Amino acid sequence: MFVNCFKNAHKYNIRISVAFFAIMYYNYIRINQYGQKMKSSNIKVGIIGANGYAGAEVLRLISSHPYADLIAVSSRANLGKRVRDVFPALPCELVFTDITDDVFKSCNVVFVALPQTVGAITVGALIDNGVRVIDLSADYRFDNIDTYNNVYGVTHPRPDLNDIAVYGLCEHNRDDIKKAKLVANPGCYVTSVLLPMYPLCENGIVSDIIADSKSGASGAGRKSDEAYSFCSLDENFKAYGLFTHRHAPEMSEKLGVNVLFTPHLLPIKRGILSTVYFNVTDAEKAQNILNAAYANEPFVTYAQTLPEIAQVAHTNRCVFSARFDGTKGIIVSVIDNLLKGAAGQAVQNMNIMFGLDERSGLPLYAPI
Repeated sequence: MFVNCFKNAHKYNIRISVAFFAIMYYNYIRINQYGQKMKSSNIKVGIIGANGYAGAEVLRLISSHPYADLIAVSSRANLGKRVRDVFPALPCELVFTDITDDVFKSCNVVFVALPQTVGAITVGALIDNGVRVIDLSADYRFDNIDTYNNVYGVTHPRPDLNDIAVYGLCEHNRDDIKKAKLVANPGCYVTSVLLPMYPLCENGIVSDIIADSKSGASGAGRKSDEAYSFCSLDENFKAYGLFTHRHAPEMSEKLGVNVLFTPHLLPIKRGILSTVYFNVTDAEKAQNILNAAYANEPFVTYAQTLPEIAQVAHTNRCVFSARFDGTKGIIVSVIDNLLKGAAGQAVQNMNIMFGLDERSGLPLYAPI
């Protein structure tokens, strides 16, 4: 028997080798087409507007997500180019296509990262075709459509969808996000303020909120503007958008109280540090609320020491700390504006929508 097996071994080796190389070739095609090996059970993902900083970060996160497969990506600026040629760090052979390509209709979910007022119609077309959408713009964030119209100076083209949109502040709207067809991803400055302040406002113990926020230059988006050039930013620090920044009404609506907000531009690439001042009726109660609010959350930490941007840069975390003196309170909160403030929170929303571990595909620790 052993002799016969030995005589026929070469036949089996050939068959095994052929099968092995067939499987390897199949996986090679799959890996090179999508940037990772596909699984039939994975979420089919599309990204519209992948050239901007937030869209590009979604592209990066989805490319290495264990339960998602990128099947469509668009960018008007890079139409017809391969992803790997535009972003050499990503080994993805997909070609940037047009936003009207029917391939987006075959996705389970599409991230839309277009500028405010530009993508509302695109979002609507996807929803009408049964595709779930995570919108990174402000088009569907406001409960009150009139507030949106006034803030952005337009008439909303799809107010019917605004009624079904769920505000994607993950730690506070999980149950609604799970069932949502359309998730409106919160603004970056807004996230840095809402996460620490929401538990306090919900308990009605704070008033007279002033949010003083500083952001890295990527918060202004990928655009050519002298104000955001290296020479204008380096060794400089400036305020902008006093009384006019569009995140102020968003903060006020979600917290249920008026927020006086001033943004500033830091000479760094990424990160937000918000210092929030407020009056508090019961400092001890406020301290206890903050201690308990995020005790079991993987991405939000209440710290005893004052946080710094370096602790959260390149992660999906928010870290904040509070100090009280009588009826006065101050909170310092930090996030990465492109991750917890945009793409990371968007992917966290996707994880919730599809019943995945919220930590899937998301960075938890900052580079050392």
